Amino acid sequence: MGMLDPHTPRPLRGPRRLVVAALLAPLLLVGAGASVAVAHTTADTASSGLVTYALPAGNTPNYIFPLTPAADSSVLNLTYFQPMMYESLYYYQTGSTIKVNPTLSLANPPKFAVKGGRTIVTVTLKNLNWSDGQPITTRDVQFWMNLVKANVADWYSAVPGAFPYNVVGESYPTAHTFSLTFDGVYNDTWLLYNELLQVIPIPQHAWDRTSATGAIGNYDKTPAGARAVYKYLNSQSQALGSYASSPLWKVVDGPWTLSSFDATTGFTVFSRNTNFHGPGPSPRFGTLELVPFTGDTAEFDALRSGAVDYGYLPVQDVSQRAALEHLGYRIAPELGWATTFMPLNYTNTTGAAPLLKQLYIRQAMQHLIDQPAYVRDIYKGYATACYGPVPCAPASQFLNPAERDALYPYDPQAAVRLLSDHGWAVHPNGSTTCAHPGLGAHNCGAGIKAGTPLSFGLLYDSGYLALEQEMEALKSSFSAAGIQIQLSTAPFDTVIGVVDPCAKGNAPTCKWEIGNWQNPDAWTYAPYPSGGQILRCGAFDNAGNYCNPTGDALIAATHKGSGLQPMYQYQSFMAKQLPDLWLPSPDAQLSVIKKTLKGVVQGPLLYLTTQDWSLAS
Repeated sequence: MGMLDPHTPRPLRGPRRLVVAALLAPLLLVGAGASVAVAHTTADTASSGLVTYALPAGNTPNYIFPLTPAADSSVLNLTYFQPMMYESLYYYQTGSTIKVNPTLSLANPPKFAVKGGRTIVTVTLKNLNWSDGQPITTRDVQFWMNLVKANVADWYSAVPGAFPYNVVGESYPTAHTFSLTFDGVYNDTWLLYNELLQVIPIPQHAWDRTSATGAIGNYDKTPAGARAVYKYLNSQSQALGSYASSPLWKVVDGPWTLSSFDATTGFTVFSRNTNFHGPGPSPRFGTLELVPFTGDTAEFDALRSGAVDYGYLPVQDVSQRAALEHLGYRIAPELGWATTFMPLNYTNTTGAAPLLKQLYIRQAMQHLIDQPAYVRDIYKGYATACYGPVPCAPASQFLNPAERDALYPYDPQAAVRLLSDHGWAVHPNGSTTCAHPGLGAHNCGAGIKAGTPLSFGLLYDSGYLALEQEMEALKSSFSAAGIQIQLSTAPFDTVIGVVDPCAKGNAPTCKWEIGNWQNPDAWTYAPYPSGGQILRCGAFDNAGNYCNPTGDALIAATHKGSGLQPMYQYQSFMAKQLPDLWLPSPDAQLSVIKKTLKGVVQGPLLYLTTQDWSLAS
């Protein structure tokens, strides 16, 4: 998610989810189908105020418990849904930049120390309460840590060698101060912006139970007890129909409480948390609706009718920009801190794995992806060509300038040469097959038999016309080298449910070959874009199970080294190795915002900064 990350993902459209003297470097960025009817709730009055927000097409919230499994680690859950109610220690957006926001954070700036070859981070919580009046304490942090450690195989954000594995000591000396000891000396920036981001205090006094009728206890203090608690909370999170009525989810620390949720459509209604006392101000309107749509056309129709306060303009409808402005909207591109790629399944059981493991085949396929044409013709300029694992937009200090240049530019003839030189009988617009099997420099490679065709299935999201056009264009260009692509499409939740769990030891059932969970991007990064969550061997969001020891060493160097060279070296290596196929990164959306909705500032982590919003009278 992604995030997304942990705030973010996040693996999707958006992760998830300081003033610190010890920072090694400042993290500043410069820079169609039927719809769900928009039925306003009874809270739609001038005194309470209502804001409607259009969700990305085909996406609906489906998991409320913040300890989220991989199959449910969508930007919807991690960035738009859960954080409205449950907040991580720090809020990583200040205005339109990635920078910890002290005002909106649950904790004061952390303190870093090194002792015995290990970094110790000490955090002091602010004096804040849950919505039921109980204080937020370090026991809530400990509860989170215990559940994460005991159920690490079920949490999308776990990374071998990183959080939570690298936490080797915990101390909770007071109700508001705790310390985490890490297994080595780490870059303070990475610890603050990626590791502490993973910590989400959750209400131990309300959730530490193993059944609906059982008493609250301290079950989490043993691994077996923590697993039993997780099993119960996970089961309740899968019961979508009870979200709005369950007393579990009524205990929140965020600015919003869930008042209505349609388990079938995903239509979500939040009410202002009347017992919210920070961090930051209470929302200045009473109701927030997250409105789902099954396609871009339906969302655009809702904009034209004035039924949505904050939505998006599909790129195919860019010519209608002036008309929407005339209706009282302002148009503002939103750039996400994300990259777009198609994961490849290196452990699939269909016979495609030996093909995908050959670097020259991946190089040939990348030579057949015409990013500049997609940006120009499909995304109408609202996208950025990018050829590596670090976001190319918005501008940041982390991007190696070389990543903007195509190492494998669009060149069908180069693709044909690569395949011919490695033993393939190339049949443009036909079926290219292996003519010379074997391990030599001019042979097809390990595990590839004579006559094997270059043919792949590609599963992608439904509901996005631009994505459909991009995939059809890609299929056509691949055929120029005789590479056959069988396209299939499904709703986003289905695609992510098929593709992402394969990294969790489910290889025997993982038959997908090329995936694309793009909506519009594939992965929204934690603030420090080290890539450990998606490209490190065994990482739980490494959907295709890519594994390269040299890559792991370079990722580890971004966690421990200083300066920008480790980040540059890591991304240069991955750009050459092509663990995934790079696609242009579309703008997160071309936002359409009613001029009566004030205070909206869009940042790269895609947070909905609702505490800053207000409605003009």
